[in-house]
Amino acid sequence: MIRLIACLTLSSVALSLSAADTARQTFTARASELDPRARPHPEIDFIFEKDGKPQDVQNASVDISVKARGKLVIWLMGHNDALFQRLNSYGLHAIQVHYANKWFGQLKPADRLARGNVRLEAAIGRDVSDQIDIPQPDSMMERSYQFVKWLAKEHPAGKWDQFLNKNGQGLDWEKVIISGSSHGSTTAARFAKEVKVDRVVMLCGPRDQDQDWQALPSATPANRYFGFSHVLDGGWSGDHYCRSWELLGLHEFGPIVNVDGANPPFENSRRLISTADVGGDANKAHGAVTPGKNSPKAADGTLAYESVWQYL
Repeated sequence: MIRLIACLTLSSVALSLSAADTARQTFTARASELDPRARPHPEIDFIFEKDGKPQDVQNASVDISVKARGKLVIWLMGHNDALFQRLNSYGLHAIQVHYANKWFGQLKPADRLARGNVRLEAAIGRDVSDQIDIPQPDSMMERSYQFVKWLAKEHPAGKWDQFLNKNGQGLDWEKVIISGSSHGSTTAARFAKEVKVDRVVMLCGPRDQDQDWQALPSATPANRYFGFSHVLDGGWSGDHYCRSWELLGLHEFGPIVNVDGANPPFENSRRLISTADVGGDANKAHGAVTPGKNSPKAADGTLAYESVWQYL
């Protein structure tokens, strides 16, 4: 199969298209080349290169053959193309950005709101935490805007410009589904407390079990938060996820629903769990709810959670 790579003006920015299937299009771009203001923060291992390899590569994709739903998914973990393929098949645009998130194992929370404040500063680039210093150009919010602005210019057929706000100086966040797994799902939830988004999808999270930010007033309505975890995941067995879900108010919108053998819309619940076989391995359980090698399979060999991801 012929593969076409169209090199653009930036050395590490490329658009790749398959000659056999040009409907779904994927993009990569280095954050440091999209925005000259971007800076590394080696104090928290937030760097642009390691062992000669770029660390600030961002990913995006869209399938222009699918009817667009006018929503942009921003994924706050490492790129997962299996997930992005599914998002695109639902008619969703998707991006994954490089933002300052390596602080997680290095900073101890000073009080019961401190970790949430660090997450918020990394997400929005405003000085809300005295434990970290993340300026606006290095935040998730600004990196997402710069990436979408570039995508709108480089790929007009994808209609990425619909996600820019009216003055073109930021994103229209009410068209954004903010999502992540684990650490990323926790930051997604904290961000949605501050900024109104269309939806929050939290896979294996949120955690921050020693924090209370989950109960803060929310710019995003509580019924727009959705969580999914496996019961063998330590975050569930330790009552961390269910605690966060209740503090977020998700218990007001239906029971906890076990998706195994159930059908969408899963009683319209915002709290989904699974007991599917993962070999009794808590680490596999943690990653099971995201498309990948640890995700359980149905009897016909397909991934068991296909209807769950589409519902979320």
